Amino acid sequence: MPPAHDLQQYGVLLLRVALGVMFFAHGFVLKFWTIGMDGSARFFAALGFPGWLAYPTTAAETIGGVMLVLGIQTRWVALALLPVVLGALWVHSGNGWLFEAQHGGWEFPLYLVVLCVAQAMLGAGAGALWPSWPRGVRK
Repeated sequence: MPPAHDLQQYGVLLLRVALGVMFFAHGFVLKFWTIGMDGSARFFAALGFPGWLAYPTTAAETIGGVMLVLGIQTRWVALALLPVVLGALWVHSGNGWLFEAQHGGWEFPLYLVVLCVAQAMLGAGAGALWPSWPRGVRK
């Protein structure tokens, strides 16, 4: 059985990869590929945001997701993605709690806020290409 510290690092890796895949899927697969950027911009405008905000949001989710999966500056990427998920939380806040509510509830965006904060606190875990802080300096 591996030491507990190794298992913890693999647990953090699992969190990092799952969060990264979710952001990539939401940014690239949903907004860019499925809906398209014009459709995403129209959706943002329908919510009261400037339509152009769809472009940096999609880029942040897509690039941030890839960086999380690869373990590149994980703490900073997780923190940088907080405005995206806080915006989603705000958008869904009036729709009720469950995400299956009409127009989606706020439970899943809140969960993503918590996961981003936890990832920033925990760091990159095992297999990171470029940890936020050198090993041994900060945990």
